[in-house]
This record gives sequence, structure tokens and C-alpha cells, in this order.
Amino acid sequence: MKIADASLVSLSSYSQSRKHNESRKDKEPWEDYEERTWRLRQHVAPDGHVFIPPMSFAFSIQTAAQYLSMPIPGKGQSKYTKHFKSGIIVPEGPVLPDLAAEVRGEWFDMHANGRRGSGTRVPRCYPMIDHWEAEVTYYVLDDQIPTEVFEYHLREAGNFIGIGRFRPENGGFNGRFRVEQVTWRETA
Repeated sequence: MKIADASLVSLSSYSQSRKHNESRKDKEPWEDYEERTWRLRQHVAPDGHVFIPPMSFAFSIQTAAQYLSMPIPGKGQSKYTKHFKSGIIVPEGPVLPDLAAEVRGEWFDMHANGRRGSGTRVPRCYPMIDHWEAEVTYYVLDDQIPTEVFEYHLREAGNFIGIGRFRPENGGFNGRFRVEQVTWRETA
């Protein structure tokens, strides 16, 4: 097993959309409900800081591997995709310096049921972090993934997959990042 410590820096804003169970009060206008609950869409550490869920980074690089579909040299039609799906773990999400209570909200006119073309629109507010930097640790469990292949996939994940709400993978532009540095550690 190898461990990759990656220094990541945002290329675009980051927005979260965590599901919450806060209900609308009786006859509460939609805008009032949004104003009261939008901060609940954040992932918040016990100390009040926003954190990025570790699976955001794991899914991002796994999706990049699926999209790239890079063949394994000397293995016929075999691709790296399955190795990234089962052989990469991100054990902890980075905690950002941003306090959840101070993150700005951005308002959008969105479909009421979340489906394009539904017709009815309502105002929604989402937390937006304009700039972030994070140290993310990836456990590369599968020895079939060479370090240079991992780093290439990580760079491409930052370029065209991203993390968070309205990321490039889903037709958006938030959550893009660049890889500043990757430091490797070997374990027994």
C-alpha cells in the first residue's frame, strides 16, 4: 500500500448541498424556509468549521478513472477503472478554516422538485466558499496503480470532475481544483 498526501487548491468556488431533514413550518413562505435552513446544507465539524466529505475526493478520482478508461500496459483490454474503484480510500475529509456561520450564501431560482423542465421554480440558497486549500490523504491500496498514473488521474479529476454541488461532472463549474504537490509514503 502507498499513501499519497496531496496538496489541492481550488480553481473555482466550492458549494455544498448536504441533505437535511428540517421541515417547513405551517404556511411558512418558501423564501423564509430557505433563509432559515440554507446553512444546514453545509458539512460542519464539531468545532463549527466546514469540512469537505472524504468521499467527495474518492468519488472524484474514481469517476475520472471511469471517464479516462486508461488501459493497463501489457494487460490486453484491462483498464485502471476497477483498480481505482476498489483500491483508493480517502479516510478523512479536510477541515477548512471557514466557519459555517460565516460562509456566504448564494441565491438561485431553481426547479421546485429538482428536475429540469418541471416548470415551477422556487428561490434556493446554497453555501459558497470562494477559495479553499486542502491537504487530502489518499490510501492507494491496489499496487496495480503506479504513482504517475494516480497523479494523472488526480489532476484530471480536478480539471473536469470536481467536487461538491454544480461540479463539472454534472454540467457545472464549481469545485474544480489543481494539484499543487503529491508526496508519497510507503507502508508495510
